[in-house]
Amino acid sequence: MSRARVKCRVFVDFDGTIAPVDTTDLLLERFAAPAWREIEDDWKAGRIGSRECLVRQVDLVRASQSQMDAFVAGIEIDSGFSGFARLCERLGHSVTIVSDGLDRTIEAVLERYGLDLPFYANRLQWQGADRWRLSFPHARSDCQTLSGNCKCHFTEGQPQQLRILVGDGRSDFCVAGRADLVLAKGPLLDHCRRARLPHLAFEDFNEASLQFAAWLEGRQYAGMDEPAPRAED
Repeated sequence: MSRARVKCRVFVDFDGTIAPVDTTDLLLERFAAPAWREIEDDWKAGRIGSRECLVRQVDLVRASQSQMDAFVAGIEIDSGFSGFARLCERLGHSVTIVSDGLDRTIEAVLERYGLDLPFYANRLQWQGADRWRLSFPHARSDCQTLSGNCKCHFTEGQPQQLRILVGDGRSDFCVAGRADLVLAKGPLLDHCRRARLPHLAFEDFNEASLQFAAWLEGRQYAGMDEPAPRAED
């Protein structure tokens, strides 16, 4: 029986996934006026998109550059993520971080942990004193969920490669429908169960590594050399 040669593109969420906590919410709790929670409720209720939500919330933040840097320096990641990234590299699968969070946070955290991985997120820019501005270099006008970072965009092209999503939250719901496999926890796991999407549950990246390796081995053993056809490709 032939061994599968298909490579995977692995898309990994950051907040709540690589970082066990939602670092954007943590930042807002630390530095924003309490009204950020009312804006969050509007987003959760579907009254506004994440772009509008984030812009309004970041406008409430009051923090100096040194305060922001100190905050980011305290963020930790899942202890098993580095091993997961090494596993993917060893097997020839690419890893890309796609986040509806903040690039300043992700860049600093990856550098501190010595992880050289491509990432795409919303851009947090210092405006002087204690003011900050958010922009969306990866937004799309046709994004169904009006996300700041349209994660579906990164899954386009290269139909010969399998698409793997690793995530936990609402910003992953739409792109989960485009994945060949979702490694899911939290609200994303509930969504995958409801929508009957191909998925595996995980609690941390040590478990995710075992789940992903076993799934790949099972696929190879079955001789599945080609991705299944996708309606949107």
